[in-house]
Amino acid sequence: MTGAVGTVFFFEWEMRLMEWLQAHIGSSGIGFWILSNLSAFGEELLLIVIMGFLYWGLNKEFGKYIGVNVLMANVWNPMIKNVALRLRPYMVAKDAGYAIEPLRPVDSSKDVMDVAAQGFSFPSGHSSNAVTMYGSLAAHEKKRKVLWILAVVLPLLVGFSRVFVGVHYPTDVLGGWVLGIIIVLLVPWLRKVIKNRWLFYAVLLLTAIPGFFYCKTDDYFSSFGMLIGFLCAEPFEERFVKFENTNNFFRCILRTVGGGLIYFGLNAVLKMPFPKELLDAGNVAAHLIRTLRYAAVIFVVIGVYPMLFKATDKLWNKLFSKKAKA
Repeated sequence: MTGAVGTVFFFEWEMRLMEWLQAHIGSSGIGFWILSNLSAFGEELLLIVIMGFLYWGLNKEFGKYIGVNVLMANVWNPMIKNVALRLRPYMVAKDAGYAIEPLRPVDSSKDVMDVAAQGFSFPSGHSSNAVTMYGSLAAHEKKRKVLWILAVVLPLLVGFSRVFVGVHYPTDVLGGWVLGIIIVLLVPWLRKVIKNRWLFYAVLLLTAIPGFFYCKTDDYFSSFGMLIGFLCAEPFEERFVKFENTNNFFRCILRTVGGGLIYFGLNAVLKMPFPKELLDAGNVAAHLIRTLRYAAVIFVVIGVYPMLFKATDKLWNKLFSKKAKA
């Protein structure tokens, strides 16, 4: 029997579909590469790039709008997962008599059977992320038809990819889409109804805090820490930083690259004081460290990092004014 602990429930057609897809497409070649990499449209790196490009570069308020929605998706998703406790398809396939492999695990650096690292299956986080991100973009910019097309097409592609790589049942994907739609509609509505920002923050936190007492997987504690960091950084930036956006595309790119480097670099640095055994222990101390680490990282990149923009803008203007004169 598998070492992963959780619940096992699926429809036979789900297993047969995944088995058929993997058998006919395979685990190598151009078809595999394309289908497996479609998952990237719902993964952390691309979401950070999109949110960062908006927040640091083009439109700060738009970036905040997207950020809150995506963060709530990332918090509520593992809270539901840790209630359903549904094991991923590949974790139970062998015992159930099916040949399904994890072609793109959530954390490739960890044991694919480690539920704490890989997370539970229902609902699909990539699918809820994709609907939340691209649906929020479309809902905010209602008149841009291309965004509405992306809001439909990209989640469909992400969902198909997650089924193909063997890490989600089709019903997981459906659940992720439904959660994403709820968030795109609910969170902006709450922001509109609750005029007081601090009360709005309190409502979001009250919906997120219960997970701290029953969630067992790393994804919740990472996301909960990010939410705390974001809610602290937003008023800090408004009061002490007040950076200005730029319409210069190249400067938007530079700001986004800088923020991304700080995000991943600081995350790695903050791990260094703690032994790996503690970070991977899965106990209260490990969860608290993870939560505080991600809170600190997000606070820095959202609230503190933009302090550099005034200096870099001056340097930019100085350099290019010299070139113009020359």
